[in-house]
Amino acid sequence: MRLATITNWAYGATVALTLASGTTMLLASSAQQEERTSVSQRYALDRATATIEEDVLALSELARQYAINGDASDRLAYAKLRSELGTVEARTRQIKDAGAGEDELRSLREALSWADALQVQQEQAIAARRRGNADAALRALFAPEYERELDRSRAAVERFQYRLDQRTADDLRAAEKTARIWRSTSEAMLAVTGLLFLCVLYFIFRRRVLHPVVKLSDVIGRLAAQDYEAEPPQYDQIDEIGDMAQALRVFRENGIERQRLERERDADRAVRDLLSRMTQRMQGCDTVTELKNVVQRFVPEVAPQLAGRLYLFDPARNVLVEGCSWLDPIHSAAEFSPLACWGLRRGAPHRPSGASFDVPCGHLIGEPAPESLCLPLIGQQGTLGMLYLENRTADRATPLVETYLEFLAENIGLALDNLRLREALRLLAMIDPLTTLPNRRQLDEVLATALADAERSGSSICCAMIDVDHFKRFNDEHGHDAGDAVLRRVGQTLKDAVRDTNLVFRYGGEEFLLLLPGMGEAAAAVRAEEIRSRIAALRVQYEGKDLGPITASVGLACAPSHTDWQSLVQTADAALLRAKQAGRNQVITASERRRRSA
Repeated sequence: MRLATITNWAYGATVALTLASGTTMLLASSAQQEERTSVSQRYALDRATATIEEDVLALSELARQYAINGDASDRLAYAKLRSELGTVEARTRQIKDAGAGEDELRSLREALSWADALQVQQEQAIAARRRGNADAALRALFAPEYERELDRSRAAVERFQYRLDQRTADDLRAAEKTARIWRSTSEAMLAVTGLLFLCVLYFIFRRRVLHPVVKLSDVIGRLAAQDYEAEPPQYDQIDEIGDMAQALRVFRENGIERQRLERERDADRAVRDLLSRMTQRMQGCDTVTELKNVVQRFVPEVAPQLAGRLYLFDPARNVLVEGCSWLDPIHSAAEFSPLACWGLRRGAPHRPSGASFDVPCGHLIGEPAPESLCLPLIGQQGTLGMLYLENRTADRATPLVETYLEFLAENIGLALDNLRLREALRLLAMIDPLTTLPNRRQLDEVLATALADAERSGSSICCAMIDVDHFKRFNDEHGHDAGDAVLRRVGQTLKDAVRDTNLVFRYGGEEFLLLLPGMGEAAAAVRAEEIRSRIAALRVQYEGKDLGPITASVGLACAPSHTDWQSLVQTADAALLRAKQAGRNQVITASERRRRSA
C-alpha cells in the first residue's frame, strides 16, 4: 500500500480534529479579545476619571491662595483651570464615551454638581477679594460649610469611582473566565490531535518512513546549507520515498549548476566593478605616468592569469616602447616596430595560438608561439599603443576573456587619446603660433616656479627683456607679413642662443623675455650682449628684398642683487626702457641704471 493511502485516513481524522481545535482556538481568541477589551475600557475609564478629584482640589487650593495673598497670578491660574474643565455635560460626555453606564454617570453628575456648587462659592470669594474684602473671601473659603461641601464632593467622586471599579472588575472577571474555559478546551483539542499524530507516526510510519526519512533529512539539511557534496541514498521502491530521493538528486544537480553560475556571475560582477573603477581612475589622470600606474595596478586584478605590457607609440622614432608591465611577461620584446605586430597591422585583436590558429607576431619571443593576445590602442589621430597579454600558467587552456579585455583596451585607448588631446590643447594655449616660443601664459607658470626656487635656495636669477628696435618700420614699409618674418627670425635666433628653449618667451608684440636661472650678473650681461650681437647680424629678406638692419635693445636685471625676486620682470622692463631712451641697440642692466640715476 502506498503511503498516500495510509496517510489519507490519518489525514481525515487529523483534519477533523484540527478543525475542531481551530474552532475552539477562535472562540478562545474571541474571549481573550473581550478580556482585552474590558481591560482597555477599564484603563480608558481610569484615565478619564483620574483627574476629577484632583481638579476639584486644585480649584479650591487656587481660590484659597488668591483669597489669602491676592496674587493676580493665582487668580489667572484659577480662571485658566476653570475654563479647561468645561461644563458638566462636556465632562460626563467624555466619561460616557469611555464606556461608563447610566447609573455611573448619574453618580458622576452628582459629584460634578457638588464641585460646580463649590466653584460658585469660589468665584464669589474671588470677586470679594478683587473688591478688597479679603475677610469675606477668607470666611467663604475656610468656613465649615465650605469644608463639608468639599468633603461631599470628594465622597461623591469616590462613590462614582467605586461603582466604576466594581463594574469593570466584574466585566473583567467574566471575560477572564470565558477566555480560560475556551483556552482549556482548545488545549485539550490540540492534545488529542497531537496524540493521534504521534500514534500514526509510531505505529504506521516507523518501518516504512522513519529510517529513509532520517537519511533523507540529513541530505536535505546539507543541501539546504548548499553542501552539494551530499548524495541522496538510492531507493528502488516505487513510492513517495523513492520519488523524494529522485527529486533530491535532481535538486542537487541543479544546485551544483546554480553554484557554478553564481560563481561566474560574481566573478563577472567583480570584473565589471574593477573595470568601472579603473575607467574612472583613468579619466581622472592628468599625465601618462599616472595612467601607466593605474593600468599597472588594475589589469592584474582584472586578469590575474595574464601577464602583460602596455606599449606606447613613439612617433618620433616610429616604434612601440614599453610603458609599464605586470606579472613579468617574457614572450614579447620591450621595443619593436609597429609592423612587427599583426594586431597593429590589422587594427584588430590578434591571437596567434589557441582555438583559432594564426600567424605569430614578430615581437614574440620563443618557440612554439606562446598563447598571447595583442590589442591595438587606436585613437582619433591613429595608433596610440598596444596592450599585450600572455598566459602566465603552464596550462594552455587557460581562457582569455576577450570581451572584457577588448573593453579594457578600448578604455585605455580613450584615456590615452584624451591625455594627448589635452596635452595638444595645452601646448596650443602655451605656444606663440608665430615664433613657436612659449607665450605670456606659459611665462606666468614658469616664472612663478623659477622665482620660488631661487628665493627658497637664495640663488641668483636674471631676466633679460628684449625689444626689436623700430619694429613698426618693417610693418609700415614692407607690410605685416614682413614684420612677422622678422619676429620669426628673431625668435629662432633666441632659441639657438640658449640651451633650454623653455626659458625664452614671446612677451608681447616685438618684445621677448629670457630667464637665466642660477646665472650671475656678469655672465648674464655677457649672454645678453651675445644675443644682441646675433640679432644685429641678422639679414632677413622678404619677397626678394632685403629688409635692412635689425637691432634690439636689451634690459637686464638680476635678483637679489638688483631687486627682490617678485619685482624681477618689472626691473628688467625698466632697464629696457632706459636702453631705448639711451639710443637703442644696447644692453643696460639695472645696476647701470642705478649708477646713472645716482
